[in-house]
Amino acid sequence: MASGGKNGRPLSARTVGHAHHVLHTALERAVGTELLARNVAHAISPPKVALTEIAALKADEIAPVLAALKGYKLEAIAVLALSTGARRGEILALRWGDVDLTAGTIRIARSLEQTTGSLKFKQPKTARGTRTISLPAAAVEALQVHRKRQLEQRMALGQGKLVAETLVFSTIDGEPMSPNGLSRDWGNFVRAQGLPLVSFHGLRHSHVSALIASGVDPLTISRRIGHANVSTTTNVYGHLFKQTDTTAATAIEAVLKGQ
Repeated sequence: MASGGKNGRPLSARTVGHAHHVLHTALERAVGTELLARNVAHAISPPKVALTEIAALKADEIAPVLAALKGYKLEAIAVLALSTGARRGEILALRWGDVDLTAGTIRIARSLEQTTGSLKFKQPKTARGTRTISLPAAAVEALQVHRKRQLEQRMALGQGKLVAETLVFSTIDGEPMSPNGLSRDWGNFVRAQGLPLVSFHGLRHSHVSALIASGVDPLTISRRIGHANVSTTTNVYGHLFKQTDTTAATAIEAVLKGQ
């Protein structure tokens, strides 16, 4: 763990945990087929992964961010991230066939992954990852404007009309956008505008924070953001649920006192 990473850097606890899981599974199969007498990986537990709190926009910071985005190239993609809590790769993998502007929904069915030197689409890791998310009116409007601009640009470049397989967000030649490039562009934007230093991934957390503050139940939130189970949601956002629970206790106290 102290080394083994790129250029001899330490490996993260999460990476070590993944390696331990793969090794443990392989050895367990070897025991099952009687190639080994025991699984020596049982003797060592993987390191615990510390849950770090990712910065999110506060309720009174969202409106200024949306105002600064107006007319900017990242407007539609950022509004969609804030409105749905979808992951960066899920948004970049969206095709127009996954979007229903009449019903006001998007369907998450895959994700765009960036590896060393390449981009590839992949299926969700769990069944919960494939989901349909309802959109607020602001997101529908942003996508309508974006679609119109994208169509005009494609027609001007001779790329033809939008079809079901056309990526909602792409490079000028219709190719997938770099997820890392999107995060970099977002970082440059918020710094240039003097906005809160919240990462693009932080928009997902901003979405969840807003839902929790509004009293949406953990199960609904878990399904909306594609967590494998509700325990993942409560583990990651437990500190926010605790704040909401305190508010709930205060509210019920007023009821009990007849106020």
